[in-house]
Amino acid sequence: MAYETEDHETQYCFPAINSSCIKGKRSRHEYNIMYAFVSLLSAWTVFVNLLVIISISHFKKLHTPTNLLILSLAVADLLIGLIMPIEATRLIGMCWDFGDTICGLYLIFVSVLFSASLTNLVLIAVDRYMAVCHPLLYPQKITMTKTAISICLSWFCSSAYNTAFVINSGYTDTSQRTDVLIFIWRVIDLLLGFICPCILIIILYLRIFYVVHQQVKVINSLKGGKCVMEGSVRRKSEGKAVLTLGIIVTVYLLCWIPYYICSISVTSTTTINVLTWIVYVNSGMNPLVYALFYPWFKKTVKYILTLNIFQPASSLVNIFTEH
Repeated sequence: MAYETEDHETQYCFPAINSSCIKGKRSRHEYNIMYAFVSLLSAWTVFVNLLVIISISHFKKLHTPTNLLILSLAVADLLIGLIMPIEATRLIGMCWDFGDTICGLYLIFVSVLFSASLTNLVLIAVDRYMAVCHPLLYPQKITMTKTAISICLSWFCSSAYNTAFVINSGYTDTSQRTDVLIFIWRVIDLLLGFICPCILIIILYLRIFYVVHQQVKVINSLKGGKCVMEGSVRRKSEGKAVLTLGIIVTVYLLCWIPYYICSISVTSTTTINVLTWIVYVNSGMNPLVYALFYPWFKKTVKYILTLNIFQPASSLVNIFTEH
C-alpha cells in the first residue's frame, strides 16, 4: 500500500533511497488507537508478570521447582512486554528506523524470548509428568538446583539456536536474503522450534491426564479412611495444578499455531500483523490463569499491593492457610 502525498509522490521509509520500503498510510485516528492499545498491553504485561516474579521470589513457601519454572516463564513474558513499544514502531509505523545492526540484535532478542517461553513450557510439562507419573522419584530427580541448571541451559540453548537462525536465514544480511532461503529457514524453525517441542508437551500432558484419571478411579473404588482421604486431597491438588498449566499450554498453542501457519504461506501483511499481536497478547494472559486457579497468587498479590511484603518476616508467611 503506497503512501502518496498531495503531489502524488510515493513516500519511502528512507526518502533518499528509492529501493527502501514504501511507507504505509494510516490516519491519525488509527495511529492513536493502535498506540493506545500497545501502551496498555505493554503496561499490563509488565505489571502482572512483575507480580508473579515478586510473589515467587519473596515468599519462601513458593520456592519449589515448579514455581521456579513459572518464574522463568514470567521473566520472559515481562521482557516481551518491555519490547512491545519497539515492535509497535515497526508494525504500526511500517518502517524500521534503527539500522541493520540493531535490527539483527532486536530479532535475535525477540526470538530468544519467545523460544525461552516455549522451552519453559516443555520443562514445566516434564516437571508435572515426573510429579504425577513418578511421585516417589520426583523429590530425588527434580530439585531446585537441577531445575535452576535446566532453566539456565534452556536460555543458553535458545540464545545459541536463535542467533544462528537469524544470522543464517538472511534476515540480517539483505544481500543474501532470498524468498527461498527465508522459506527454508522458516520451515526448519517451524519443525525444530515449534512442532517438535509442542508434540513433546502434548504427549506428556496426555500421559499425565491419563494417569490422573486412573488414580482417581482407584481412590474412588477404595473405602473411606484417613490415608484414602489424604490421597484424594493430594490427587485433587495435583490435578488442579496440571489443569492450570495445561490451560496455559493450550492458550499458548492457540495463539501461536495460526501465526506459524500464516508465516510460511502467502498471507497479507495485515493478517500477519494481527496474528503477531495475538502472540504478544499471550504474554499477558498467563498471570490471569494463575489468578483464576491459584489461590496463593491472589493472596500474594494482596500482600504486594498493600505493601505488607515490607513487614518483618513477611517472606515466611504461610500463604496456603485460610484466614
